[in-house]
Amino acid sequence: MFETVENYYHSKKEPIKSCLLALKEIILRLDPLITETQKWGMLCFCYKNRIFCYLSIDSKKDIPYIMMVEGRHLDIPALESGNRSKMKVFHVDPNADFDLVTINHIMQEALNLYRTGLLKTSTKNT
Repeated sequence: MFETVENYYHSKKEPIKSCLLALKEIILRLDPLITETQKWGMLCFCYKNRIFCYLSIDSKKDIPYIMMVEGRHLDIPALESGNRSKMKVFHVDPNADFDLVTINHIMQEALNLYRTGLLKTSTKNT
C-alpha cells in the first residue's frame, strides 16, 4: 500500500516517530537544495535531485538509521557498512540524545561529495 511521506512518519510509534521527524528536520536544514521524497518504502533525501541518503528503520534492531548512498567514499568510523559495498549506515537510538556533531559531520561530508562534483561519474538516483 502506498503511503505519503507524512503518513510514513505519523504511522510510526513513539519514540521512533519523534526521532524520524527530528532527523528529517536536521537533514532538510543542511541545505535549501535538499528535498524529501519516498522510494522503495523508505524516506529519501536528494541534493539537486540526486539521492544522497535514506532514512529508515532497522527491522532487526527496531531503531532508525540514516543510510548514506555514497558511504564507500566516507571514511567516518561511526558509519557501518555491514555487507554493503556502496552504502553505509548510521544507527540512531530513539531513546537517547542525538550525537549532533557526528550526524552533522556525516551529512556535510556526504553533501561535499556532491557539491564538489566528485560524484559526476556516478549514475543519477542510484
